[in-house]
Amino acid sequence: MINIPDSNKKRVVIVGGGFAGLTLARKLARRDFQVILIDKNNYHQFQPLFYQVAMSGLEPSSIAFPLRKIFQRRKNVVIRVAEVERVHPKSQIVETSLGSLRYDYLVLAIGADTNFFGNQNIASKVIPMKSVSEALYLRNKILADYEQAVTTADFEERQGLIDIVIVGGGPTGVEVAGALAEMKKYILPKDFREELDYEEVDIHLIQSGDALLKGMSEQAATAAERFLTQLGVQVRKNTRVTDFDGKYVYMNDDTKIRTNKVIWAAGIIGNTIEGLPDELITRSRRIRVNEYCQVEGFPEIYAIGDIAYRETETYPYGHPQVAQVAIQQAKNLAQNLNNLQHSRPAKPFIYNDKGSMATIGRHRAVVDLPRLRFQGAFAWFVWLLIHLFAILGVKNKLFVFLNWLWNYFTYDQSLRLIIKPRIPKEEKMT
Repeated sequence: MINIPDSNKKRVVIVGGGFAGLTLARKLARRDFQVILIDKNNYHQFQPLFYQVAMSGLEPSSIAFPLRKIFQRRKNVVIRVAEVERVHPKSQIVETSLGSLRYDYLVLAIGADTNFFGNQNIASKVIPMKSVSEALYLRNKILADYEQAVTTADFEERQGLIDIVIVGGGPTGVEVAGALAEMKKYILPKDFREELDYEEVDIHLIQSGDALLKGMSEQAATAAERFLTQLGVQVRKNTRVTDFDGKYVYMNDDTKIRTNKVIWAAGIIGNTIEGLPDELITRSRRIRVNEYCQVEGFPEIYAIGDIAYRETETYPYGHPQVAQVAIQQAKNLAQNLNNLQHSRPAKPFIYNDKGSMATIGRHRAVVDLPRLRFQGAFAWFVWLLIHLFAILGVKNKLFVFLNWLWNYFTYDQSLRLIIKPRIPKEEKMT
């Protein structure tokens, strides 16, 4: 068994420190529970700004926050860095990489991972962006390839180093494409001057559907495509990537693009945990829950966030896998668990859609609110403000704000560092 302090309080084990798990843990920390928060990382990651780490706009530490620091003054909250491998519903035990753990209530907030749609060749060669470490790897790769391109005389080989393909026209794909286009416009001419012709750099955004930003309004999709085209991004819709061999991207229309880098932002699929019946898992690996976010047939187990799936009249394909759903589900569940403690009825979860937004570079963004839609510079300032206040920690907010402010006035940033992991000599020799 994992070494956990004894307590006479009901034990809530939360698996996952993302938006859903962290929000729930913070709410329950003020209640009469023992809260065990388990995550494979010792920090919370602010996923909406991963692309800015990848594009050298922010340092990783600006959008990550240590879990232990959040709960320093909460003695009823226990943090464990581990991976949960299996759940045993009958005995109310979860198996982790550190050992077994008993629970009174288990909350699965394990989120989702990149979906490669079964193409293992693509999965092994493209660059996803679902974590800070993947964003940092992408940053290193882009910068290292630019440095190599300076000394590459062959045009075809140089195009492979400097051209980039982004697959997926959702918010992540659109934001990455816009950031890359601005790097080409403002940064490359300064850093490389006559050494590298930035006009040779081609940025391709491939979308399988007939519009960008699926789930947002037609106005937002049209504006996003117009903004990207103005920045020089080559947008291709109704086109599906079928393969990538490390040098060429192949499409279903028998065309190909020369590039060594493919950024994959084409979809997500739920993370897995063993022990639940197969009939509770959807094709997209989400877990079926009822209106209280209880896993069907298991009243002591809950699922919230990207992993939870429930069909409603408004959302016949389940709730959207976005941060606001995760946060609202966590708040509702915290209240319901407290109600259970006091023999009060549970409240069903009803999603309050507060809107969607995406940014496409400086002074370019799209915002869809329930009763208002707007694009352009004002939308961009709204996007900045909302994301700034959503970041954890006063220091992180300040650092992000100062980075944004400096970049706004200078059109530059000093974070373009190629950070390679150090390999001990003993490992090099083996």
